[in-house]
Amino acid sequence: MSNNLPKVAWIGLGIMGSPMSENLVKAGYDVTGYTLEQDKVDQLVAAGGNGASSIADAVRDADVVITMVPASPQVEAIAYGPDGILENARRGALLVDMSSITPQTSVDLAKNAAEKGIRVLDAPVSGGEAGAIEAVLSIMVGGEQADFDAAKPLLEALGKTIVLCGPHGSGQTVKAANQLIVAVNIQACAEAVVFLEKSGVDLAAALDVLNGGLAGSTVLTRKKDNFLKRDFTPGFRIDLHHKDMGIVTDAARNVGAALPVGGVVAQLVASLRAQGDGGLDHSALLRSVERLSGSQV
Repeated sequence: MSNNLPKVAWIGLGIMGSPMSENLVKAGYDVTGYTLEQDKVDQLVAAGGNGASSIADAVRDADVVITMVPASPQVEAIAYGPDGILENARRGALLVDMSSITPQTSVDLAKNAAEKGIRVLDAPVSGGEAGAIEAVLSIMVGGEQADFDAAKPLLEALGKTIVLCGPHGSGQTVKAANQLIVAVNIQACAEAVVFLEKSGVDLAAALDVLNGGLAGSTVLTRKKDNFLKRDFTPGFRIDLHHKDMGIVTDAARNVGAALPVGGVVAQLVASLRAQGDGGLDHSALLRSVERLSGSQV
C-alpha cells in the first residue's frame, strides 16, 4: 500500500487491540501486528493488515508503534530487553502506549525511550469493547505537544474525544480517575437494581426512567442489558478493573488524596474476584450485591 500515512506496528491484539488495529487498517494505514495468540494475528491479516512473528519483526520499519496490553508488567516485558521495542524500533519512531498502567511506568518508559531517540505518549482509552469497535473511544494522552500533534490524525481513526492532559503519565492519571468513577457508578447501579427487584418493580421500566434523569449515565446506557439479562460476557473483565483500582488507590495515596468510597468499591471488586468472578464483565458487581442481599448466585 503506497500512501503517505505512517507505517504502524501494533503490539497486543486483545478485546480492545483487535478492533482498534482493524479500524486503522480501514482508515488506510499499513498495520503490522504481533500478539501472543496466532489466531488474533491471522484475524488482523484477514482484515487487510500484516502479521509479524516477533516484536522485533513488527517494529523494525515502523514510524509509529502502538501497544495495547493488560498491565504494567506486560508493557515492561514488550518494551525492554534485547527482543523488546526499544532495542528494535528505529530512532525517531513514536511509541504510543494505549495500555492502562501506573503513571510511574509511563514516566519511566518515556525516559528510557528518549535515550534511544524514541518519542513516547501514554494514551490510555475509555469506552470499552463497544467504543473500540465503533471507534468512539475517549483517549487521554500524556506527553509532548509536538508528539501529540503528530499522533492525532491516527488517534482520530480510533476515538472521538482525544485530549492531551499534560506531561508523561498524565494520560494514565486521568484513566485511573476514569476507572474510579466507572467502578463507583457500576456499584451504585448494581445496588439500585437489587433494591428495585426486591421491591417488585418492573426493572426495565425503572432503568429507562432513571437513565432519563440525573441518575442517567453512559455506564447505565452501556450496562443496562447486562443487568437485565444477567449477561456478564466481558467487555471489560473484573480482573482488569481490580488492577485499575489498585493503580488509582496507590496513586491517590502517593499524592495525598482520600478516596473513601473508592476504597470500599476497590474491596468489593477484590472480593468479587476472590469469589471466582474475575473473568466476568465489571457489571458483575451486581453479583456481589446479590450475595450480600442473601441471593444465591
